[in-house]
Amino acid sequence: MDRLFGTDGMRGKAGDFPLDPNSLHALGRALIGRLEREGLPLRVLIGRDTRESGPWIEQAIYQGLLESGGEPVTAGVIPTSAISLLSVQHGFSAGIVISASHNPFQDNGIKIFSSHGTKIPEDWELELELAVRGARDDIVVKEIPPTPDLSLSRDYMDFLTGLFRPGTFERPFKIVLDCSNGAASGVAEQVFTRLGAEVRTIHDSPDGKNINAGCGSLHPEILTKTVQEYGADLGVAYDGDADRCLWVDESGRLLNGDHTLYVLAGHMLEDNRLQSSTVVATAMSNMGLEIALSGRGLNLHRARVGDKFVLEDMLRLGSNLGGEQSGHTILLDDCPTGDGILTSIRMSEVMAETGASLSELVADYREFPQILLNVPVRRKEAFDRFPDIEETVSSVQEELGGEGRINLRYSGTEPLARVMIEGRDPGIIENGARRIAAAVTRHLGNE
Repeated sequence: MDRLFGTDGMRGKAGDFPLDPNSLHALGRALIGRLEREGLPLRVLIGRDTRESGPWIEQAIYQGLLESGGEPVTAGVIPTSAISLLSVQHGFSAGIVISASHNPFQDNGIKIFSSHGTKIPEDWELELELAVRGARDDIVVKEIPPTPDLSLSRDYMDFLTGLFRPGTFERPFKIVLDCSNGAASGVAEQVFTRLGAEVRTIHDSPDGKNINAGCGSLHPEILTKTVQEYGADLGVAYDGDADRCLWVDESGRLLNGDHTLYVLAGHMLEDNRLQSSTVVATAMSNMGLEIALSGRGLNLHRARVGDKFVLEDMLRLGSNLGGEQSGHTILLDDCPTGDGILTSIRMSEVMAETGASLSELVADYREFPQILLNVPVRRKEAFDRFPDIEETVSSVQEELGGEGRINLRYSGTEPLARVMIEGRDPGIIENGARRIAAAVTRHLGNE
């Protein structure tokens, strides 16, 4: 039986199982039951992004929590990481986020945080899955959405603005924020305005259906153009729930989460703020990052793909910096989960303190050519069950020699196999990726 909770919570099409009202009501009831057995207060915080399905999903969960004796509080539209942070600050026993991150508006999802601001343990997930699968089909969900406590959003913004060490930019700092018509809308602009930046925002008018639509971290083309036209120092592209971000430098070049780790690791090392000589990334991070960090006396540890696995390894290794190439960055001294707005503050802080442009900060970083192909699959079976796939991977690895690597895995949130190859020769890696993708399609592709 397939798991409902993947690497980033439970995700699917809004209205379909398990994101239907009865299942969500059962989820709320089951969460309260678990909190009771753990002897925890029954206070639960809820937040969501801007999808049109968010309000009724919130209502179904809220009703399930309330009818089971819980004390639910909603923060309304707010970034994912704010729920993690506020759950800790305000003594909530759990925090629920209603979001499907970078997915289109028709999708939605559920992420649940513990009282420590981290993702709930697997045994909690399994218990909630059983409750969802056994949900009653006669629940009547009310149509009156709960009233959000807006002071929670203010607390979150106060926290963010309090982090910026210089307090204000010493020279005019022009920044463009692409809010992806998602949870960063309004929040990111207010934060950077309070910090003294000259802010231009784009894609910050959500209508329930335009989240991630041709904008944000998946589609940074308009951001690139706006940065150049505005003469900005920095462009930031958030995803739908604002827990990750990508960059556009002053020249219009797109930079990713590997660049983030390179810049922050170097600056934190100089300030003696790295708790460990190890920076945690994933199998998707470029070999160039590993080499660049090694040149600074730092190690790169590769965790399983998924921010929760990055955090697990950070805690195990005593590291306070980790992240993913896709833009999740965990600054453990500040917050136990990835926060795109927090990360953009820290990157702006480095620029303010050094007086360097982003292109100057990454000038010594050299990426290996890399290609990533997404292959639609009808089911997720172990790749080693198919000799054709295994032989193709081995053949391509032999062609790469010792100057490249292959990562073949399934997406934790979508019905996709991801083929990633990097090496020194772009022609070899492109040809190899397509051969592996074709082998996967032959055996597991959609019919």
